[in-house]
Amino acid sequence: MRTLVIGDIHGGLRALTQLIEVSKVTKDDRLIFVGDYVDGWSESAQVIQYLIELSKTSDCVFIKGNHDVWCADWLRTGDGDSVWLAHGGKETVDSYDGFSEADKKQHLYFFEDMQLYHIDNDNRLFLHAGFTSVYGVEKEIHKENFYFDRTLWEMALTMDKRIDKQSKLYPNRLKHYHEIYIGHTPTTNFKQSQPMNAINVWNVDTGAAFKGKLSAMDLETKEMFQSDTVYTLYPDELGRNKQ
Repeated sequence: MRTLVIGDIHGGLRALTQLIEVSKVTKDDRLIFVGDYVDGWSESAQVIQYLIELSKTSDCVFIKGNHDVWCADWLRTGDGDSVWLAHGGKETVDSYDGFSEADKKQHLYFFEDMQLYHIDNDNRLFLHAGFTSVYGVEKEIHKENFYFDRTLWEMALTMDKRIDKQSKLYPNRLKHYHEIYIGHTPTTNFKQSQPMNAINVWNVDTGAAFKGKLSAMDLETKEMFQSDTVYTLYPDELGRNKQ
């Protein structure tokens, strides 16, 4: 059995189905998604429906991202946050055209069941963005850090790799877990098209929302799988501000 971690999808259903095919996912594989399933490309509601169906036949773990929090709020209240609407939310609202109220309620339940973080049997931590508590995720006071924080990744990027994990200089946040897997900050911001590793942190958001690809990685072998560049799968949507 493989365990694959999958990066931010952002409404790119065509990229997701292609990635599932390219990585030859079977019912024996475990799939861990690090969040941000919606907002960006035009098929956010369809992504959620696909994942609901996928979870019936595959072992899936769904982590909640900041865009998922915004979308769930809209599904719950009917009101969209202005920041959300300006950052892909409008495309998500449009994607729900034709979905019944019962469908929307099912999607809301799906969002509400998502985990803020997941720790597996090998002490690997999965979350969307980061955390700030030096005592680990269980002691995090501000839960929104799980889907908004960027300081964990920034710290990992600037760490001197010569510092041993047993050293007092090694950040306590990083000592608690064998490995940490996140999304939220596209690796394309750093001119990298594949998942990036810094110390024991892996960032698997490869910019599917913009001009990057959707990625999956085998946790044991570190073999990487990718879709085509997502914007090439949505040629009619290139007029939007994709970077």
